Amino acid sequence: MSTVIYPSPIFGPIHSRRLGISLGINLMPSDGKVCTFNCIYCECGFNEDFRPKHRRPTREEVAAGLEAKLKEMHTQGVHPDVLTFAGNGEPTGHPDFAGIIDDTVSLRDKYCPDAKVSVLSNSTFIDRPAVHDALMKVDNNILKLDTVDAEYISNVDRPTSPAYDVRKIIEGIRSFNGHAIIQTMFMKGTFVRRSGDGTPTTIDVSNVDEKYVKPWLDAVKYIAPQEVMVYTIDRETPDHDLRKASHEELDTIRDRVIALGIPCTASY
Repeated sequence: MSTVIYPSPIFGPIHSRRLGISLGINLMPSDGKVCTFNCIYCECGFNEDFRPKHRRPTREEVAAGLEAKLKEMHTQGVHPDVLTFAGNGEPTGHPDFAGIIDDTVSLRDKYCPDAKVSVLSNSTFIDRPAVHDALMKVDNNILKLDTVDAEYISNVDRPTSPAYDVRKIIEGIRSFNGHAIIQTMFMKGTFVRRSGDGTPTTIDVSNVDEKYVKPWLDAVKYIAPQEVMVYTIDRETPDHDLRKASHEELDTIRDRVIALGIPCTASY
């Protein structure tokens, strides 16, 4: 079982397939996971297996940790390409997310003005005005949209709120008026879902065929983001029956996005 739990509040730098040299900012506790999704492919494992006992870092702790790390990197002659909000759960769920973004932008401008500020989000809180406004201030507002199929989302992304509505998410991403990057996981394989009495049902979780790709492309066209990132499994997942999408499958999807006039990258 995958157990990649990141330090908090700062980790790395690490090399990101999509973003370059990335200094991570984790707004979740350092000993567990807090997320509004419970994705079957999450490298941090399933929510229920890593319940944290520690608290989230405060706004002040995040700022102090980030400044100390940026000073250290500067003395080493290493400069990040990007400051990335990621880690053990959904960063926009932090109660001081908006203030933390303001602090981060200021520290970026002071220590590494060429670096981008990125947020990796599952989009569940983008309807909150303070979150929306904060995401408008970052360079890379990277929002998850794995599919537009509600049943697939229920089986794979597994939102923790029964009120999750992908149609509202699509409208929420569109409300950024182009200041958004859609990030989509494409994969293949199966997942065993268990009912309340423990009865197993094997679910096909492949989303690379036309049933899923065409409606997703229609949503991408409607949203009109600045960019799309398509990717596949790279690290260990908590469910071991999942498989990568092939290079050819990702390239085909990427090229169909580009044909819409929207920049798109594929990460394998």
